[in-house]
Amino acid sequence: MSVGETLPVGTGPGEAWTAPAASEPLDARVEVPGSKSLTARYLVLAALSETPVHLRGGLRSRDSALMIAALRSLGASVDDTGDAWTITPGPLRGGGDVFCGLAGTVMRFVPPMVLLADGPVTFDGDEAARVRPMAPLFDALRALGAPVDDDGRGSLPCTVTPPDAVASEVEVDASTSSQFVTALLLVAPRLPHGLTIRQVGARLPSLPHIDMTCATLREAGVQIDQPDATTWVVHPGPVRLRDVRVEPDLSNAGPFMAAALVAGGEVRIPGWPASTTQPGALYPELLARMGGSCSLEGDVMTVRGDGTIRGIDADLSPAGEITPTIAALCALAEGPSRLTGIGHLRGHETDRLAAIQDEVRRLGGECEAGDDWLAFGGMPAGGLHPAVIESYEDHRMATFGAIVGLAVNGTQVLNVGTTAKTMPEFPAMWKAMLRP
Repeated sequence: MSVGETLPVGTGPGEAWTAPAASEPLDARVEVPGSKSLTARYLVLAALSETPVHLRGGLRSRDSALMIAALRSLGASVDDTGDAWTITPGPLRGGGDVFCGLAGTVMRFVPPMVLLADGPVTFDGDEAARVRPMAPLFDALRALGAPVDDDGRGSLPCTVTPPDAVASEVEVDASTSSQFVTALLLVAPRLPHGLTIRQVGARLPSLPHIDMTCATLREAGVQIDQPDATTWVVHPGPVRLRDVRVEPDLSNAGPFMAAALVAGGEVRIPGWPASTTQPGALYPELLARMGGSCSLEGDVMTVRGDGTIRGIDADLSPAGEITPTIAALCALAEGPSRLTGIGHLRGHETDRLAAIQDEVRRLGGECEAGDDWLAFGGMPAGGLHPAVIESYEDHRMATFGAIVGLAVNGTQVLNVGTTAKTMPEFPAMWKAMLRP
């Protein structure tokens, strides 16, 4: 879905979408679109590459459209009209404005590219984007020599000006988002002396996303050394990204996989990679612990369930983005659950811990949010009752409501169209999954 495209009736801002309830066990094959995280990384590296890049399987979504628009404003040519996109890099130029929407990948990955531009670039986004944390990245850019004008807010809007010279080492506090490290890693090989990045925060959430970034850089011929768990040494040199294909988005596969546990039956996800750095790769283990069974035959991941959901005690720090999906199952589980290591989710599209707590309680369930944890009482004796679930302009909260709706007839989701951020066809895909 492109920016500004009209949403189907019942899915727009302020509109309530009735989440379909499951009337019988599932028997569905769901083709999941390309990974949002990989699409964003490949697009940035393509714009920094020394030759044109052909990208296949890229995710068409609002976030991707915003990233493409941002790269075009910095001088790259992007032809995304066909199945294979062609990105032709050019000298990075300043003087423009980048609109980030609510895309963390755009607001974090693109500003460091200004280190290589010929003039300042201004960044802004949706109203909700203006409260997402950016201060650690701004501090890192300043330490590298780039003036950042944000009026002291530590958030958008801001203007980044390229420096006369770029430092070769930088410290960054990535406690609130691994994207701060990724943002610096992506631009590092193109800097005159490369870059040594040291994470100095108290913790480092979503480490698989950093591993993903390093893997894509190495795929592009970049040399990266990692002397310890929180230091990355990126050597200077050309980015030689060639033709690439994007894996299916395993995080987006999660709600469909979870549906098999809620409704019973089976859901098959084709294109599952044999090995991957995507955090969604944790789903099979977690869903098996919660009462499902998962098997990979060839490239098809099959999830089976019988409608029984067990509570779970899990550390989700490596894969915080899958928390809303697991939380929906916890709200429907037979016993209590506790999810930990997820404090950084308070700085995502919304404060996801507070949002999950409030929506579970709205449904009549028990949920308490701590600094970095969620505790659930499980399905109450009388069951959950239908409610209108607020999506908070957060695609993961919208799919949270859809999962609950499978078991709680009459559940509605406000602005389910926010799923266009990563899955423009989600409402249609969800209904198709339920058809006999």
